[in-house]
Amino acid sequence: MKTTKNLLLACTASVATIKFPLLIEKLQNLDTEFSFNIKVILTENAKHFVKASELPKNIEILDDQSEWNAWTKRGDPVLHIDLGKWADMLVIAPLSANSLAKIAVGLCDNLLLCVVRAWDFKKPLLFCPAMNTRMFDHPVTSEHINKLKSWGYHEVPTVSKTLMCGDTGNGAMAEVDTIIENILLKLRCV
Repeated sequence: MKTTKNLLLACTASVATIKFPLLIEKLQNLDTEFSFNIKVILTENAKHFVKASELPKNIEILDDQSEWNAWTKRGDPVLHIDLGKWADMLVIAPLSANSLAKIAVGLCDNLLLCVVRAWDFKKPLLFCPAMNTRMFDHPVTSEHINKLKSWGYHEVPTVSKTLMCGDTGNGAMAEVDTIIENILLKLRCV
């Protein structure tokens, strides 16, 4: 019998967001001991790289407007809190340099960052950085990644390859199968 897990998947504005539909598809078709209830958070800028219409119809897609639509008066649901309670795991794939920096310094100016700021540290949070090599090689990037890891968040490390812009080097998001392996590993440990 399969164990059902609530998986909150999020993506930020990186070219690697084009792999996001494949990640969802593979998770939905995975033959493992888990079945997944999936909800998706798209940052506003991630919508530049992936359209809601490219994602499976059977998942709930949330964005900043979803947060504001859910709350109109005292006592109404607070979406970023409710999502954190619902989810067994949060996976951010890809995590852009911009959103990485915001998380590292505690900013929460969109739905995803509010979920992260209110995240229960007893639950796994996986993040998959993705950015141009020049951005990845900047000293502040390793500081930010190490800060997230010091909080107990799990990094799925970048890989080196030729990027969409033609540059070759580290900073590309891990392959979808590697991300899934990390998700399963963490779920088996909780």
